Amino acid sequence: MDTLLLARLQFATTTSIHFLFVVVTLGLVTLLVGMQTAWFLTGNPKWERLTRFWGQLYVINYVLGIATGIVMEFQFGLNWSGLSRYVGNVFGAPLAIETLVAFFLESTFLGMWIFGWHRLRRGVHLALLWGVALTAYASAFWIMVANAWLQNPVGYEVRDGIAHLTDFGALLTNPTFGMAFGHVVAAALLTGGILMAAVSAWHLLRRTPDFALFRTSLRLGLVTAAGAVTLVQGFGFAQFGPIGQVQPTKFGGSPAADALVAEWTARFGPGDYTPPALASVGLGFMILIGFTLGAVWLLLPLLWRDWIIRLRFPLWLTMLALPLPFVAVILGWIAREVGRQPWVAYGLLPTEQAVSRVDPGLMLASLIGFSLLLGALAVTNWTLLARHAARGAADPALGRPPGTPDDEPRPAPAFA
Repeated sequence: MDTLLLARLQFATTTSIHFLFVVVTLGLVTLLVGMQTAWFLTGNPKWERLTRFWGQLYVINYVLGIATGIVMEFQFGLNWSGLSRYVGNVFGAPLAIETLVAFFLESTFLGMWIFGWHRLRRGVHLALLWGVALTAYASAFWIMVANAWLQNPVGYEVRDGIAHLTDFGALLTNPTFGMAFGHVVAAALLTGGILMAAVSAWHLLRRTPDFALFRTSLRLGLVTAAGAVTLVQGFGFAQFGPIGQVQPTKFGGSPAADALVAEWTARFGPGDYTPPALASVGLGFMILIGFTLGAVWLLLPLLWRDWIIRLRFPLWLTMLALPLPFVAVILGWIAREVGRQPWVAYGLLPTEQAVSRVDPGLMLASLIGFSLLLGALAVTNWTLLARHAARGAADPALGRPPGTPDDEPRPAPAFA
């Protein structure tokens, strides 16, 4: 195996696993903002309990997601020195903003929110969670700005063999950015909604003591998923127009694609400039899953008078749907990234020129090591999520009043 193939496999592994954490983070934090805001406005204790329960799951996913992000950064520096050297002045700008402005602020707000229960005023505490959510979206925004530039390089000039940023505004108006960002955000909301609905369905099927509480979160999850899946489909299909204009080789041949390939052959020499078929396969299955998840709209009428709970079968369907949004986001990411090949920066920097000159044996060792580490983090994350989700919302550790013994949980209120 050659170094380029191993480096691409490592990038695919680290990015895909990290992306699974990201969509859960973005989806759950939005729902958390809604629940804690409802508690602040109504004073109803059920919203506090829901915020604490789902907030604990969010924190688990966030902490382990940071670890996967660090691993991903390591493979960037180790494997893609050509990318950093040639386009780092442009590609690095939005990444630096994401790290300094978004990620650091997000972590600060989240830490204050976690340890601010019963110590800060309720309005201040809520504002911190809003800060977490807004900076999380800002982080996704700048990451997608950077990725859009790789899909369609704009606002730069090449001097002395290095790309330099000349128009920062062009990064924000890149035609491959806007709809893609909306698509990712909607996919995260869909994932968070399905996750909330599936966990709630499990508790309702088992008739746990928090039955009324999880009935509320089931409704919230399904309504969120229904709205989000419509946005996912809309933003997804809206991308085909810009993609056809700036990336004509991505999903099939056309006169524009043939002309572009001829131009590349003259500039870079003969080669295979057709993306792997995996991009189109991933796109097809992602669309299929998207339409399948659209059936969540059929469950909404069953929420009336709790028919969804009485029939029970829809609860099983909700649970079985849990893996689908995760599979869909990975397929979508594969379609977007593999469809750019054989370029790291489309039409500007071939992938083979971006990879580091590393011995294949060393690259294989790092691939195995990073894959095992990320796999362990992913398994740990889902094990902890499943364990804490199964315990129910009687008395989560998050937000527990000071002085409450861990072995003597407070009884749940009679009302929910």
